[in-house]
Amino acid sequence: MSNSLIEILQRTVSQNPQDQKQALDFLQSAAVQNFPDFVKELSIVLQLTNVDQFVRQAAGLQLKNVLYSKEDVIRDQYLKRWLQLPAEHRDTVKKNSVLTLGTERSRPSTAAQCVAAIACAELPVGMWNDVIQFLMQAVTDPNSSEEKKEACLETLGYICHDINPQVLESQSNEILTAIVAGMHSGQTNNHVKLAATNALLNSLEFTRRNFENQNECNQIMQVVCETTQSGDDQVKVASLQCLVRIMSLYYQRMEAYMKDALFPITVDAMRNQKSEVALQGIEFWSSVCEEEIALQAEAEEAQENNQVPQQISRHYAKGACKYLSPILLEKLAQQNEDDDEDEWTPSKAGGVCVMLLAQCVGDTIIECVLPCLQHFSSPNWKHKEAAIMAFGSILDGPDPAKLNELVSQAISPLIQTLSDANVKVRDTAAWTIGRVCEACGEVVARPEVLQVLLPVMYGALGQEPRVAANICWALVALTKSAYEDAAAKHGTGAGGQPETYLLSGCFQEMVTALIRTSERPDSNQSNLRLAAYETLMELVKNSPIDCYPFVQQTTGTLLQKLDQLLIMEQQATDQNQRAQVIDLQALLCATLQSVLRKMRPEDANRMSEPILRGLIQIMERSHGRAGNVMEEALMALGTLIESLGLQFVQYLQPIKPYILQGLRHFEDNAVCASAVGVVTDLCRSLEGQVLPILDDIMELLVACIRDPRPSREVKVAVLSVFGDVALAIGLAFQRYMQPVMELLHQACSSAVITNADDIDQVDYVHSLRENSVLAYAGILQAVKSAADAGASAEVDNAKVFVMQHLPYMANLIHLSAENQPVQSPDSVIAAAAGLIGDMAGLYGAAVAQVLDINKVNALISRGRRSRAAKTKTVSNWAAKELRKCNFASA
Repeated sequence: MSNSLIEILQRTVSQNPQDQKQALDFLQSAAVQNFPDFVKELSIVLQLTNVDQFVRQAAGLQLKNVLYSKEDVIRDQYLKRWLQLPAEHRDTVKKNSVLTLGTERSRPSTAAQCVAAIACAELPVGMWNDVIQFLMQAVTDPNSSEEKKEACLETLGYICHDINPQVLESQSNEILTAIVAGMHSGQTNNHVKLAATNALLNSLEFTRRNFENQNECNQIMQVVCETTQSGDDQVKVASLQCLVRIMSLYYQRMEAYMKDALFPITVDAMRNQKSEVALQGIEFWSSVCEEEIALQAEAEEAQENNQVPQQISRHYAKGACKYLSPILLEKLAQQNEDDDEDEWTPSKAGGVCVMLLAQCVGDTIIECVLPCLQHFSSPNWKHKEAAIMAFGSILDGPDPAKLNELVSQAISPLIQTLSDANVKVRDTAAWTIGRVCEACGEVVARPEVLQVLLPVMYGALGQEPRVAANICWALVALTKSAYEDAAAKHGTGAGGQPETYLLSGCFQEMVTALIRTSERPDSNQSNLRLAAYETLMELVKNSPIDCYPFVQQTTGTLLQKLDQLLIMEQQATDQNQRAQVIDLQALLCATLQSVLRKMRPEDANRMSEPILRGLIQIMERSHGRAGNVMEEALMALGTLIESLGLQFVQYLQPIKPYILQGLRHFEDNAVCASAVGVVTDLCRSLEGQVLPILDDIMELLVACIRDPRPSREVKVAVLSVFGDVALAIGLAFQRYMQPVMELLHQACSSAVITNADDIDQVDYVHSLRENSVLAYAGILQAVKSAADAGASAEVDNAKVFVMQHLPYMANLIHLSAENQPVQSPDSVIAAAAGLIGDMAGLYGAAVAQVLDINKVNALISRGRRSRAAKTKTVSNWAAKELRKCNFASA
């Protein structure tokens, strides 16, 4: 097969699209039909040195692509397929791949990728345990070619990047031996040095034990610091990246190196004229600030709890601030007119670093930045823009009183810069004004400031899209600040809203200006249209009572625009025009949600028919169409249901097809999740009146959990909906009880944390536990409500059925009570405490047979100590319910 495979691989890079397609189709088919021989033959071609390099490379890429995928589900499938191969096939592929290392004539090494993919499959299951040792020996063997050393170090880097760090912790010494051998000062081959440095960067997660050993830590830091002095820019950048990561992971170990090594090395990097080097120097100090901000928060929390913090800040940023600031401010001014907005530059990184410094060192930053602010009136646009950026960047961190004093002096010249000739100056000025509104609202609220600022802002909404988008954000900050200030100073009236605020007189003008901005022909640039609508939403959300008539008017305007867009969609002549119209429909649906939340029930009821008519038309046309308009329409529908409450029952049958349509979108998680949310809204608003449409809905909800396509987040949301349905319909839920309980039991068996370092997994398991608990609680409360209403055979049957499942509920509570491997968050504790109370309330002393007294006591004790009022209240109630049935609770 090898010769014919070589011909096929040659055709994968053919200039003839048809030939290329046929070759790729053949390879895909071969991988499915005869996987063992296919990977074996690919590895043979990969090893051949007498064929064209591009053919070997193609063979390697095909081999790697059938062994590894970035998609979790597909990767698991590939893993199982590989491990099921006969040992002789696997050994042949491994042998050929390893023998290829160092024989390729191109970079990066495809053989390295193949070896790493196999190692990542086998090492976690206890196979190919000598691969790390082999790679280390190859790198340290003086007889190995430089090409082989480079390829083996690349392999180590790929393995370290892709594998669970815990798998390699026991082999960290071997890995570091190889890496240090590739990085040491005697290594003159920069390709080897770069591969070793990249491998170190990927291995830092699991070398904690080595960093805790002072001698080993010294050795690692010495070789990294030496490598930062390399004359090769790629090596220099990679070694600086290592320092950034090391500081983030091992901050507490860095004191010995800061003064004489880390500080001079990174400051020198910041001054470097090569962007990629300077970026890493800036990133280092941004990481220091982030670490010290986190440590400061931990110290404050420990102080509140009368505890000693586990780790302390060394205040490196505060000590370095006066040295870093001049360099950062200089970088702010190093930009050009034609810089790409999306490109990450030292100027942008410098702005972020100044911002983090301000949060970290507080008042210290003001003195460091003050000299720069004189450039507000500089004729050089770069210096002017840098001064405005610096000013905006220090507005979060220092003492508010000092900031107010500074802003009072700077606000007038700042407003003037919104009329500057240079668009970059105006763009930064608009952003900075937003920061001022956010941080120093009381200065902006002064009448003499507002009467100058608002007209200039309205005018700026007509400037370039990038400037107008920042003005929108500034208006959001302004309206939030005004609303919060009014509520704090004058209190709130009906619905928790203040009677008026300082923007009431210009509210209608702002709404008109924003709608006009959203209609600009160029509003699709710089996300301006989105910014305008989001600002309109915030304006409505943060509006006081005396602006309510304008909110009503805005609703009418939005409905008119929605009708116009539906007509425009029908008349659209091309796909691009239609896509823009549909995006606008989605934005209008999102804005309607904001308006509906603000509307009084009687007004929502009066306008419900035209709103619903528009939403139904959108959902009708969304069938089978990509985009977020269906998602937004469903969310608007949910808000309308909340607003109308029981009065929505008249629309139940007309909207049923669209809820079912949304729930069937198993392949579109956002749409499916929105439809699940609508079911929750229906149950909570209509209660038992939702029953006529539930059979089809419940069938789809059960199918959603069983189908592999929806995300696990959607499935978790469905679990809690079961509890909402049970609460809504009471004993009528018995018809769904059997499949729902089965799904909940399956969920409980999956609610186990296997890797405490995997934040995504931890969050998912906590969410799974919380929503499963809420589902159980809803079912118990439904039965309890029926039992309280009066005894009956139906109630008795329901109690007996649910009682069989108490052990599963108890197990879930016990898992939630445990502190290892990770402590449950407050929300899980509250939910579990509620379930304990529900179990005790319905079954009395019988719960003692399934609940572990020690774990229950621990959970309730923690809940009662919680700072969250809800958690504390629920835990106290649960303890009371347990005492009623003589269960020795906390």
